[in-house]
Amino acid sequence: MAIVVGYIPTKEGAAALARAGEEALLRKTDLVVINSGRDGAGDDSEELDRLGDELKAKGVGVTVRQLIRGNEPAEDLIAVAEEIKADLIVIGLRRRTPVGKLILGSNAQRILLDAPCPVLAVKS
Repeated sequence: MAIVVGYIPTKEGAAALARAGEEALLRKTDLVVINSGRDGAGDDSEELDRLGDELKAKGVGVTVRQLIRGNEPAEDLIAVAEEIKADLIVIGLRRRTPVGKLILGSNAQRILLDAPCPVLAVKS
């Protein structure tokens, strides 16, 4: 079993990754970091390698997967969580305007509703 975290290079992604690392240490389980790019734009592999090394230095067993399959990030996170029978999914949420709060982000909403395990939503 493991924890799956969705990561993109934003403050929300960093907050989710930090909390997921803490959860992995608390639960004594591995962490699978998913960077999902729908259109293949941007290569975050160097940053992902650096972050993976930082987590390993803290004692977290970590696997980093950069997925560029044309899927929505929610699809990739749910698929990986199902594949590895994850204990938990961790996602970052961005702050929204009062009007924006009426509609949760589509990826976040899909993960919350369709995940095969509990989801921890982290605000930055």
